[in-house]
Amino acid sequence: QLQLVESGGGLVQPGGSLRLSCAASGFTLDRYDIGWFRQAPGKEREGVSCIRSGGGSTSYADSVKGRFTISRDNAKNTVYLQMNNLKPEDTANYYCAANDRLTVVRLCARWEYDYWGQGTQVTVSS
Repeated sequence: QLQLVESGGGLVQPGGSLRLSCAASGFTLDRYDIGWFRQAPGKEREGVSCIRSGGGSTSYADSVKGRFTISRDNAKNTVYLQMNNLKPEDTANYYCAANDRLTVVRLCARWEYDYWGQGTQVTVSS
């Protein structure tokens, strides 16, 4: 059974850092596009950062460029989201998602992804 499990969320002060992990079971993660999405209360789920299968192209939301970095560790079957210089507006529930489509129109569009984790909460507050 294909499963994604996020971890690494928590409470951090503005300017701090967190590293989120997305661990996969039941499938080989490097054969899938992986995306990180977030959803704040009252807002739609939005794409934060995504990486193409095989570790090729990446995509970042404008609001996180230069602060967040997505990466893969194929040996651990895990994808990471390193988040630096966090801001209160980064507060949200963060989800990872996967798809195994041969082609995508928009790498970081929510509708491109078929498999979702349960999410991990990130709260940025002083």
